[in-house]
Amino acid sequence: MGFADLRHLAYPWDTLTDVRATARAHPGGMVDLSVGTPVDPTPAVVGDALAAAADAPGYPLTHGTPALREAVAAWFARRRGVPGVDPAGALPTIGSKELVGLLPSLLRLGPGDVVVHPRVAYPTYDVGARLAGATPLPADDVADWAGRGDVRLVWVNSPSNPTGAVADVEHLRAVVAAARAVGAVVVGDECYAELPWADRWAPDGAAGPSRVPSLLDPRVCGGSHEGLLVAYSLSKQSNVAGYRAAFVAGDPALVADLLATRKHLGMIVPAPVQAAMTAALGDDEHVAAQRETYGRRRAALLPALEAAGYAVDHSEAGLYLWVRPADDAERGTSSRDLARRFAAQGILVGPGEFYGAAGEGHVRVALTAPDEAITDAVVRITSS
Repeated sequence: MGFADLRHLAYPWDTLTDVRATARAHPGGMVDLSVGTPVDPTPAVVGDALAAAADAPGYPLTHGTPALREAVAAWFARRRGVPGVDPAGALPTIGSKELVGLLPSLLRLGPGDVVVHPRVAYPTYDVGARLAGATPLPADDVADWAGRGDVRLVWVNSPSNPTGAVADVEHLRAVVAAARAVGAVVVGDECYAELPWADRWAPDGAAGPSRVPSLLDPRVCGGSHEGLLVAYSLSKQSNVAGYRAAFVAGDPALVADLLATRKHLGMIVPAPVQAAMTAALGDDEHVAAQRETYGRRRAALLPALEAAGYAVDHSEAGLYLWVRPADDAERGTSSRDLARRFAAQGILVGPGEFYGAAGEGHVRVALTAPDEAITDAVVRITSS
């Protein structure tokens, strides 16, 4: 397994020095709505489980404890409408980003192999393909890659980061069928599935399960998880970004392959974090409470942006608003210039160019600032 040299690729957020400086120079200080780092307290049920497992002198299990893997399977059945996840097909990961970035390499892809990802996408899909020496292919339409024997891996991101768009059952089913026809693995990055906003996807009741379809949903995959994986992170729903707590689940054969390599590399989630994950996956109340918090912030920001002359596209789920000028005369404004416009108000946002050429003309606005900062941002946006 070899790695391509990525030293020439600048980390996108490192290129925002001038924009960040402008935002920080605002007399009221900077309101950071850019990266989307959780800011609310880690729930007690999760922190208590971490503390109780702090005495951990031995090596943790790379595959995860049986209790954790059972909790993953139970969570899928209870929260995602996916019965029958084999606990053997669940594997904790050190956050989800390392999995996204390393998966093409862990699956032994290389030159001549193609990795499909959405046209507007989290940049790590592209970086992971390049790291393995494979070729990234931005594509939203299945017809753009169906029938290609060189396609080895297909990424689906629903709800999307950054757009918040949700893929329906029909689209996911088409992706699975086309990938299986050419022997490609499909991976669903579903990290924002517990944060739906559109009525179509929102739960029935505050603590009900999300209706965002999963790649592992029987309606999508026909009841077979062969060739399919789902990546999921607890960072957002449980405010544990600092724990690096995530997992991948699906095809037990694929997971066994990943597990064997990860054992050799020592890619192991610490035992106290595994205990915290088990507790988090078993408790729905803290997730409902956090969704209510983000919903309140979204309900303040979205109308403020619209009143200020912006349009919010998609944003059906997740932690972000995908924003552009509503006036057609401004549709040619670059995402970097839009970010500068917000920075002049002391608000730092993410330029859409970070998410591929198709992201130009938009900025990503996060919901993860504290309530008082969101209130401050609303005042600045609406008073301009």
